Amino acid sequence: MILLLVVPALLCLLALTWLYPLPAAIVWVLALSTSPDAWAGAAQQEAISGAMKAYGLVLVASLALRAGPRRDRYNPAFAFAAMFCTGLFHGFYPGLTLLSSLRSLIGSAAPFLFSFIRLPQNFCAILIKTVQWAPLFAVLFSAALAMAGLGHFYDFELGALRLGATDQPPFLAGFALTGLYAGLMEYCSAPDRSTLPALAMNFLIILLTGARAPLAIACTGIAFFLLLRRQILPLAAAGAALAAGILLSSQLGFLRIIDLTRLGDITSLSHRNIVWPYFESAFGASPWLGWGVGAGKYIIPVTSQINAVLGTNAAHNEYLRLGTEGGAIGLGFLVLLLILWVRRNTAFMPSAPRWMMRMIFIGFAVHSATDNTMIATTSSAFFLWVSCIFAISANPAKPVA
Repeated sequence: MILLLVVPALLCLLALTWLYPLPAAIVWVLALSTSPDAWAGAAQQEAISGAMKAYGLVLVASLALRAGPRRDRYNPAFAFAAMFCTGLFHGFYPGLTLLSSLRSLIGSAAPFLFSFIRLPQNFCAILIKTVQWAPLFAVLFSAALAMAGLGHFYDFELGALRLGATDQPPFLAGFALTGLYAGLMEYCSAPDRSTLPALAMNFLIILLTGARAPLAIACTGIAFFLLLRRQILPLAAAGAALAAGILLSSQLGFLRIIDLTRLGDITSLSHRNIVWPYFESAFGASPWLGWGVGAGKYIIPVTSQINAVLGTNAAHNEYLRLGTEGGAIGLGFLVLLLILWVRRNTAFMPSAPRWMMRMIFIGFAVHSATDNTMIATTSSAFFLWVSCIFAISANPAKPVA
């Protein structure tokens, strides 16, 4: 009976994706921003997260058949394929099976696959706007769930407010940071005041999440943007406003970022220092080839006390996680491909957006030292947006279909 219900539903979904890829992509991005693995079924988080990425693959296949493939020689997905092969050669981490490693390979490579497609210009333009407004949709969606008694969209941490929508605050901050990047790039390419509301909204969401690394990166990105635009006065005004905010910290103490400043705890690692030694030890046990794609899920068992206390067994550091999976060789190959990928795809952009995009990836590299930027659902939205930017820069004069 379950098959009789599920199979026709899946076939209908595939048909709708094939017929209407743009609406399907919009719904997918908005659904990603709400983190359905957090609210749709707490006991099936990994399965729901996998299903979301699997639907992304369906979308990739539909777009590839309709729009055609695109050569992308430096795509970072090749690095994950290489890590998988070295894992087969070296041997997997205890508990990691061939099937689990293959699933992790698909999940790791999936966000980059959109860059192998000749994405239509209208598709890219609409999705760029969707990425900018998706964080607000997530907040409104979580507020609706909260009013229905099905959840809450903020938490208090040591008495300070943190906006998290339907998931943890760092995830919402990650989506908002991608939305901020999209707004900055759009304004760099074609200054338009209609972009400013989305920019302000995403910055406010990041501030309310209390996520320190995204906030610091957002402030740096905005400062770099103002320098590119040669708008020194707004930069000075922003600095003065920040100083005034610190002076008024006693009135804004309900915000986590201000509360941490007042408590002198702004540089704490939020228990990351408990998790990192386990990954450092696994990295050191196989420093060159690692333990295979997906090993990061098994370094700290889900049955461990650490997972029970912290609620996660993730590395919160992509360099450590990828180091345990691919070793120094795999990690170095991935970093090299990312550098070449960004350099090649931004080479023909005008000066301002070219340097803005490169600065965004520097921010992404910094952010990767404290968060799961390449394995979380935020990576799907970020790299889809990146693929849209690269597709537009590859065919800037192509008419909108």
